[in-house]
Amino acid sequence: MADKEVMLLDIWISPFGMRVRIALAEKGVHYESKEEDLNNKSPLLLKMNPVHKKIPVLIHNGKPVCESLNIVQYIDEVWKDKSPLLPSHPYKRAHARFWADYVDKKIYSIGRLACTSTGEVQEGAKKELIECFKLLEAELGDKPYFGDETFGIVDIALIPFYCWFYAFEMFCNFSMAVECPKIVAWAKRCMEKESVSKTLVDQHKIYDFLMERRKEYGVE
Repeated sequence: MADKEVMLLDIWISPFGMRVRIALAEKGVHYESKEEDLNNKSPLLLKMNPVHKKIPVLIHNGKPVCESLNIVQYIDEVWKDKSPLLPSHPYKRAHARFWADYVDKKIYSIGRLACTSTGEVQEGAKKELIECFKLLEAELGDKPYFGDETFGIVDIALIPFYCWFYAFEMFCNFSMAVECPKIVAWAKRCMEKESVSKTLVDQHKIYDFLMERRKEYGVE
């Protein structure tokens, strides 16, 4: 019953949409995917997310759920019989939400700035980005996943940015494997999961997309 009328409004390049697709795959939820053109937003998107008018939006039985981490938590609560994405203990749940929120607020904005700027601005963004990844490495420690032995919400929040690693390296002139080896090893471990490997976009496609953005911004 819970699987009926599940639709995802999304766009191929969005790391936030990738989160939702991974969560749905982990739960084995069948859904209809509708690709949005953000330069010409559909009436459905404007109706379902009238506040922010952004993707992703999960529509479940006609009702919209917006914001990627909120959607992932919703998916975990509705389809709770398989592959839990958040810990059952209240403290561990709060801890996981904190780190997922940290990824949400830091990695995309800093990473995008690092890939679409030059000079001192880019150097500053590069330094901050590496610091963020090192902080995440410290949180990961020697665990296979951020959820200890279980692939969970923090992993889902972060793993879509693995698609960006090549762009980080090319535009910012550093090696993720050298600077953040634990994060790279963790990412490769995540890629062994079918839900991740079938969802993530090729790193070179992300690089090409960001190269086009640089040209639009007059960076190149």
